[in-house]
Amino acid sequence: MSKAFTFTLKRSCFDEHYNPSENTRATTNFANLARGEKRQENLRNTLVMINNRFNALARWDNPKADRYAVELEIISVDMNIGDNHSFPAIEILQTTIVDKKTHERIEGIVGNNFSSYVRDYDFSVLLPEHNKERERFSIPDDFGDLHGNIFKNFIHSEEYKANFKKSPVICLSVSSKDTYHRTGNTHPVLGIEYQPSSASLTEQYFAKMGLKVRYFMPENSAAPFAFYYSGDLLADYTNLELIGTIATMETFQKIYRPEIYNANFTAGQCYQPDLNQQDHSLTKIVYDREERSQLAIQQGKFTQEQFITPYKHILEQWSHNFSL
Repeated sequence: MSKAFTFTLKRSCFDEHYNPSENTRATTNFANLARGEKRQENLRNTLVMINNRFNALARWDNPKADRYAVELEIISVDMNIGDNHSFPAIEILQTTIVDKKTHERIEGIVGNNFSSYVRDYDFSVLLPEHNKERERFSIPDDFGDLHGNIFKNFIHSEEYKANFKKSPVICLSVSSKDTYHRTGNTHPVLGIEYQPSSASLTEQYFAKMGLKVRYFMPENSAAPFAFYYSGDLLADYTNLELIGTIATMETFQKIYRPEIYNANFTAGQCYQPDLNQQDHSLTKIVYDREERSQLAIQQGKFTQEQFITPYKHILEQWSHNFSL
């Protein structure tokens, strides 16, 4: 049953000329930037921010802080279900580091951003329906099972192995519901390590994808990030690979979570993120946070109508019997 579905990969360049495909979730970080009157200005400014942050962290043999550039490629993954039907299962980003001094192109980490229609369904449709008439919040026993198995099947697929050398790393914002404490451990690139007071729902959800998590605050960042991975985060990736992920995802988070990642202060020994704190700066990049929240529900319902409901029996049987 684990071989029941195959995947088709499509690549598109994320640059100032990027236009989202029809299958791209509108709330995805890179797609959200590429909408509206300011779309090209948004994209151009985002790429400048990424390159500046990369060079600030990769400062050895880089006296003018201009040696490197980061190129981003959107990896769109369609899940082939049969009967010539497919569904846009996953979108991730791959970084490529361009060394302008040696003219070398260095393959970076794949993952970084993570976009999934099925996750929209789980959090925006399934979970609210499950808790609609309950006095206390609870999670369905199989919550995240299907999504996790789809992800693991893709990561172990021939399509993934043919395109990527290393396992993915996904970098997300910390949860505003948790408190984070410094551990005393420091990494030369990832920075100061933090430990949450409890396992968040996102952490539990990503565990079903086969991913562990560690929390680090890089040098000159305002707050820690959640790094989800499957192997050894500190040993499997080079400094430049890790810097590519930090530069890319910190830029997105400064835009979308300025209260946390563009705050005018740095997280201390004990830190709880607060999306309502006012001591932060805004970037020049325009986006609509309220629209993003509304679209997540629409995208969840789209997934229910186009994927979950029509293929319910096939998906349940496959997920129940899934093994690697």
